[in-house]
Formats: sequence, C-alpha cells, structure tokens
Amino acid sequence: MNQDELKQAVGRKAAEYIEPLLNSRSIVGVGTGSTANCFIDALAKSAHTFDGAVASSEATAERLAGHGIAVYDLNNVDELLVYVDGADEVNPDLELIKGGGGALTREKIVASVAKKFVCIVDASKQVDVLGNYPLPVEVIPMARSSVARKLVALGGEPVYRQGVVTDNGNVILDVHGLSITDPCDMEDQINAITGVVTQGLFAKRPADVLLVGTSTGVEEITR
Repeated sequence: MNQDELKQAVGRKAAEYIEPLLNSRSIVGVGTGSTANCFIDALAKSAHTFDGAVASSEATAERLAGHGIAVYDLNNVDELLVYVDGADEVNPDLELIKGGGGALTREKIVASVAKKFVCIVDASKQVDVLGNYPLPVEVIPMARSSVARKLVALGGEPVYRQGVVTDNGNVILDVHGLSITDPCDMEDQINAITGVVTQGLFAKRPADVLLVGTSTGVEEITR
C-alpha cells in the first residue's frame, strides 16, 4: 500500500476502535491533518451513534460539518471521551511531535481534556528519538525574533514558517537540528520562553494508544 492507502486504513481502524466507546451523548475530539481527515471520513459512517465532535482547527470543523457531524465549542462540553489525531513523529514511549499542519495549540488543548488520546500514523512516523522532523513552535508575532534567539541557545535552528498564520493569529517557528532525548524537559524549557504560546512536543500528555498503518495491516500499541 502507498502512504495514502495506509492513512485511509488507519483512519478506518481508529473509527472502528472508538465505536464501542461511544453512545448518544458522547463527544469526540478530532485532530487536524491528512490522516485525521481519513479518520473523519470513516467516522461519518457512525455519526448516528454519538452526539458530536470538538475540532482542533477551523479546517477540521468544516470537514466534520460537511459530513453532518455536529461541532461543539470545547467551552460547552463537560466531558471529552476520546481524542483522535495524527502525528509527525512518535517515539516508543508514544511521545509525539505534532504541528506540521499548524494547529498544535488547539490540538494540545483538546488532547489535555480527553480521557483517552488515540494517535494514528503510518509506519514512516515512528522514530527512536524525536527531532528529525522540525519541531513547530507557535509564537506571539512580536516575539518571533527574541524567541528564535533563545531557541538557538537551546541548540536548535529555527526557521520562520513564511505566510502561515495560525487559527489563533500567531506565527510558527520550525526548529531544526534538535535531538530530543528528554522530551518532557525540552517541552518545559521551550514553554518557559516568553512569547511562546506552545510547542509541538506532546510528551507530558503523550498518546495512550498508537494505531500504526503498515504494509501488513494496522498495529496497535498501548502505553
């Protein structure tokens, strides 16, 4: 199978995985990106079995609504049963780098509320050590240069993602050259930089379940 077919397979598997957890009052958190889109398309077939969804981006909200799935503001939701999203990298501890699609802050918020975080990827996203994929950092626009200098001091090479404004009105620095052997510590260090909104390390809130699309089927890994 090619990469698109692997994404579709793991998207279908995620919809099947969460279906037994759902009831007519359930709210599902939904991520952003091409793999999450495959999950949304598969989830639509079970739309009658749950109440609605919380979206991690405007693009995801639009796709959900296009399938007739009710989209709720997180502020109006008491409980989020499960959050399903992709990742740009995942290590053996199910710690992630996310944010290639620019929705990292809202993704992190939704993941923090969900009782269970199911991450869906194809096998190319699995790594031993995070950092080969550039780490996205969402930054208040006026702080872009000052934050970049501090990221350099941490050993990174930040690159301004030209022409991208997040749903929150901020900009993104993609940090190259990091070998993230202690993801929780790196998450703390970057979060402590004034002007950083958040960064794409999901280490303090890793995935609970990883579904991996491979050439021989979908593998399930539980933390």
